[in-house]
Amino acid sequence: MENIVFPQGFLWGAATAAFQVEGATEVDGRTDSIWDEFCRQPGKVVGGDCGEPAADHYRRFEQDVALMADLGLKAYRFSIAWPRVRPDGGKVNQAGLDFYSRLVDTLLENDILPWPTLYHWDLPQALEVEGGWANRDTAFRFAEYATSAVEALGDRVSSWTTLNEPWCSAFLGYASGVHAPGRQDPRAAVSAVHHLLLGHGLAADAIRAGVPGAQVGITLNMYPIIPVDPSNPADLDVARRLDGLQQRIFLDPLLRGEYPADIVADLEPFGFAGNVQDGDLDIISGPLDMLGVNYYSEHYVSSSANGSEPGPSPWVGVEQASFPRRDAPITDMGWEVRPDGLTATLLRLHHDYPRLPLYITENGAAFRDHVNGSGAIDDVDRTGFIASHLRAAHTAIEAGVDLRGYFCWSLLDNFEWAEGYAKRFGIVHVDYDTQVRTPKMSARWYSRVARDNALVSVS
Repeated sequence: MENIVFPQGFLWGAATAAFQVEGATEVDGRTDSIWDEFCRQPGKVVGGDCGEPAADHYRRFEQDVALMADLGLKAYRFSIAWPRVRPDGGKVNQAGLDFYSRLVDTLLENDILPWPTLYHWDLPQALEVEGGWANRDTAFRFAEYATSAVEALGDRVSSWTTLNEPWCSAFLGYASGVHAPGRQDPRAAVSAVHHLLLGHGLAADAIRAGVPGAQVGITLNMYPIIPVDPSNPADLDVARRLDGLQQRIFLDPLLRGEYPADIVADLEPFGFAGNVQDGDLDIISGPLDMLGVNYYSEHYVSSSANGSEPGPSPWVGVEQASFPRRDAPITDMGWEVRPDGLTATLLRLHHDYPRLPLYITENGAAFRDHVNGSGAIDDVDRTGFIASHLRAAHTAIEAGVDLRGYFCWSLLDNFEWAEGYAKRFGIVHVDYDTQVRTPKMSARWYSRVARDNALVSVS
């Protein structure tokens, strides 16, 4: 057993997202999200997969909560589906709210903290038709939806996250188009950045108005940006630009009340500054009680075009960049396994920004699982991945970082966005034909970690 003990009260949980696990995409008044529409477009999702039935969590949530309780987890980070609560972005749908009310009650009955995220990428398609996140009005529709969720659940839910990974929503959704809504419009992408952040600020105000003692946060996906050749000014400039687009364009307005001047200048050809109106930054920079960090790997970047990916880039304003592969293990997503990058990310937040409680709200890996003859899944690679990243997180804690919890991604195998069902991140295996759940080796091991509040040997 390793002598790595986490602080008393450290929160151990698992995470999912509505579109990835719920299924029931046409049940109880839910209408289309941008992902429903995206999935219908040929060639957008591997295998032509869609969000139905996913892991059928909408119908099987009680079974899944019992599974979490059996594993000894103390928190469940889930997302609320905007198209269930306000179909088409319109009036409140009580049936949709009732589902989340039942979920919250069941979690609390099992001593599991509900940790909802208001937006995990499933914008109502009707709002996308009106411009989506490139339309400023969407931020205000988001605040209305947040108010509805808080009115229904705020008497029992005290920890709220507004947005999950706005970088993906803005740049993968509106610049490269590899995620829904599939647009390839750099001007729309940078408009979406600001309107997502404005929506966060408005929603945070709505949460606090409904639940004065609520803990309110936002979740960002963060990656160290490492230049291939630190002595090459071109490599350094690409790293600066990518760091600005990935991290600082979100962190600075949230935690400093201003956009980074160099990135505003870089985005001048795309009209970024014209989206910002008087008072917006005051709303965006309202107090945060916590920051969620989603971490999977690092970006190793070069200014060379050799090896750059074809097609529109998510990196608006960066004329050419490539991501050479280093000598390191990779996951089934092709991402390098770099646990030290998690330590570096947490330390950067600790040193460079106003200090506030941090939570690792996503961390995990896709690997190819093999079910053996007895039905067990000994996912040694995934277990080792989580263990190495928990060591990295503990190193940051020892250096003074106020890290208060860890949510593994993901509780269940699920619909992995543009990869469809081809990639499995779950610590619990889902047979998509039968919907049978089978805890993997990683789940059994993680259960011991959560119960002991300490890193235990992988065996």
